[in-house]
Amino acid sequence: MTTRWESVEIPEVPRAGMHRSPAYRLPLNRFAGFGIGLVSLFTENVLAHPCIVFRRQCQVNYHARCYHLTPFSAVAVMYSITKAQGLKALWKGMGSTFIVHGITLGAEGVMSEFTPLPRELPHSWSWKQLAGHLLLKGLTAVVALPFYCASLIETVQSEIVRDESSSGLLDCVREGLTRLLGVGAPHSHRLLPLGSLLLPAALHAILRYAVAASVQRAALWFHQRRGKQRANPSNPLDAYFPELAAAWAGSLAADVLLFPLETALHRLGLQGTRTIIDATDGVVAGGNVGSPLVLPVNTQYDGFRDCLHAIRRKEGAAGFYRGFGALTTQYALHGALLAAARTLLRLLLLEGGAS
Repeated sequence: MTTRWESVEIPEVPRAGMHRSPAYRLPLNRFAGFGIGLVSLFTENVLAHPCIVFRRQCQVNYHARCYHLTPFSAVAVMYSITKAQGLKALWKGMGSTFIVHGITLGAEGVMSEFTPLPRELPHSWSWKQLAGHLLLKGLTAVVALPFYCASLIETVQSEIVRDESSSGLLDCVREGLTRLLGVGAPHSHRLLPLGSLLLPAALHAILRYAVAASVQRAALWFHQRRGKQRANPSNPLDAYFPELAAAWAGSLAADVLLFPLETALHRLGLQGTRTIIDATDGVVAGGNVGSPLVLPVNTQYDGFRDCLHAIRRKEGAAGFYRGFGALTTQYALHGALLAAARTLLRLLLLEGGAS
């Protein structure tokens, strides 16, 4: 809400022993809300990126004996990879993920402007509006699919075989257009056409949004009902933190429930791209001490259904949850930093109210 400065009276300077007026706490409240949101955004997109990288490597590494279902084994191997290859080994592809986010938001905005599909649902929505809104989410995922596949390659490709001289920030866009148009360097004959990935990508995007939004609204409703009498809109703890906590819970629930679908989608998107990944078992090559082994991705799935059946038949039900420990670490880190920011904010507010 924009403040009209000409209508704000200059408060008197408080004398010793007097409490600060609400006008003095207003900048603190605004700074607190901005700070909490910045911590959440930074954690979700920067600090959690190594967990995303390792999770994707586990999902596509069907050779690995260790599935890393717990955070303990995942963190140990992540540390060994970082120790051998440097910090950039687990922060690779971060720029391409931001590019994919930008393409997704841009495509969603353009389609919502030129089609009757609503970008946001009103407070009182109809089933037709809900169907159009979910359809928009699916179409957006379809548009971003070739660039998402290119970003997936950048995040799982081993730093040992990466050519730094030919890599750039916009490689994600170039490789995405190359795969979309079917030009450029030839890929393996096992490369699946984008048409066979459209339905899994749209299904994953729609279900993830639906689950995350439903859990988020349920968490906010539960919070408002439980603390209805104590809620204070002028308090940053009541104004900002519940929404961020509800968004965290919604994303966690969506990623946990759709982890098997994401595993299959990543394997199909990477098939036939001749990608070399790090060995997620933590094995060290005998000829080059300190460097983890690298493995090629040589899957031969005929499609989405064949991928699901092959994983269940050869790897068991746990095969769908390879790298689940990295997901647990990701959300534990995010939740811990949100809780720390909330505690720090409460201390600042108490100190400001007492002074």
